[in-house]
Amino acid sequence: MGAEELAAQLEAIAEELGQLAFDRLREASAEAGTGAAPDPAMLAEERRLTRARRAVEKAAGLLGGQST
Repeated sequence: MGAEELAAQLEAIAEELGQLAFDRLREASAEAGTGAAPDPAMLAEERRLTRARRAVEKAAGLLGGQST
């Protein structure tokens, strides 16, 4: 497997991480819509997922020849 193929796989993983983070925000928003406070653990998970997505995007950019 070459660096370009690995970069493409990392980009797909970054998209999945982004979707998971968005799902957590949507869940927190739904809770807030009912008047309940968002679950702090859910918000912390969203932050971790977002940080992971950024790290994976950076790695994909480095392997793909793009500086990010």
